[in-house]
Amino acid sequence: MKIWEKENNFSFDKKIINFTSGKDSEVDILLAQHDVIGTIAHVIMLESIGLLNKNDLKILIHELRNIYEEILKKKFQIDEGIEDVHSQIEFLLTNRLGNVGQKIHSGRSRNDQILVDLKLFTRTEIKEIISITYSLFDLLLKLSEQYKKILMPGYTHYQIAMPSSFGLWFAAYAESLIDDVLLIHTAYCIVNKNPLGSAAGYGTSLPLNRKMTTDLLGFDDLNYNVIYAQMVRGKMEIIVSEAFSSLARTLSKMSQDICLYLNQNFNFISFPDYLTTGSSIMPHKKNPDVFEIIRAKCNKINSVPNEICLITSNLCSGYHRDYQIIKEIFIPIFDELKKCIYMSKYMLNHIIVKKDILKEDKYRYLFSVEAVNKLVIEEGYSFREAYKKVGSDIQNGCFKKLKNKVYHSHEGSIGNLCNTKIRKIMKKAIENFNFDKIDKVIKFLIYGKIPLQNVYFMVLSSWIFSLTNL
Repeated sequence: MKIWEKENNFSFDKKIINFTSGKDSEVDILLAQHDVIGTIAHVIMLESIGLLNKNDLKILIHELRNIYEEILKKKFQIDEGIEDVHSQIEFLLTNRLGNVGQKIHSGRSRNDQILVDLKLFTRTEIKEIISITYSLFDLLLKLSEQYKKILMPGYTHYQIAMPSSFGLWFAAYAESLIDDVLLIHTAYCIVNKNPLGSAAGYGTSLPLNRKMTTDLLGFDDLNYNVIYAQMVRGKMEIIVSEAFSSLARTLSKMSQDICLYLNQNFNFISFPDYLTTGSSIMPHKKNPDVFEIIRAKCNKINSVPNEICLITSNLCSGYHRDYQIIKEIFIPIFDELKKCIYMSKYMLNHIIVKKDILKEDKYRYLFSVEAVNKLVIEEGYSFREAYKKVGSDIQNGCFKKLKNKVYHSHEGSIGNLCNTKIRKIMKKAIENFNFDKIDKVIKFLIYGKIPLQNVYFMVLSSWIFSLTNL
């Protein structure tokens, strides 16, 4: 029997159930531990307003923690006939504890329950993505320092343009990751608001303490208006996936560069044979399949915000079953993005940078701008006069190739990469997430081992102190 059924004297058409449930059972497994965490916070709040007694609370928290451990040990599943993760957890509690298990749903709807689950899930996944993004950022800056003196050609319009360096190229993608992290932080701030207590979107006559669950779950604040709390569904997923799309675009662009630079016509870099693939017919091939797959996966991630927008943009306020389909699109992108970041880092750890690239004659005009600047500095030419002279020399075949040296000294140029400054900016961007606070509140809910002297917890109501012995 579904938790929303009123009668036992008829059964629903299984085709309807199967079609409307979709992929809930497989997708919801990823939300299970977050559903437990949200439920623990909810029942603590219910006890505080007199809807549970202390003994019921103790029994419920003990069993919810048991279920949490079962989830971590991969012993949790959604049984056949159970509609979703919320129903499964309530079923387990009722089966094990009797009537006490049925009390967890007071003042709560599956609408605000799934919103909490998705927000806790998203928050956790963002933390992991930020962590591995920083490890990629760190590697890029280390490579930038390692290869900062090795010059390479820069291109505009796919045409040879001006001298660049591997130090400049690696650091460019490191700094791009900073902006991606800043966008993700903005999305994180929108995610990190508590919808619990909005119920089905219109609140409840029960005297819920929404501020308490907000503090318990480590949210920065509430989604105050209960209608808007439900309107966040879909909007949150679009905003988060847009932020992830920015990171995906950085990875995709870098992958495209690498595919070009590995091409024999460029021949700037290479990788060990065991990291590339071959051809079934051409024995000489070394294909950059990893970066081609990263490029494709990241471009696929870029489509996610549009997919969600198309599903949700013409829906009025209030809950609609359409939102269920979003989970199938939204949840997988976290794992896909993590794999792309991880593989980018893995491959770059083995990159082989070619030296003396600029000795080839096709790069003889690469330093034409240096020649223009030399006339400006040493002979007093105006820039326009110097430009015309060098251009004329090139056209007449009398341009003298300069030595492969550059003297760029301004901030962010070949000779002054400012990598220390870039690293400081990234560090500050990551500190803004304040992940430590969330780790502490979750540890409290699951294990009850949060230090009471912690400043954050000292501002909570006195009831929290009595819970440490549960």
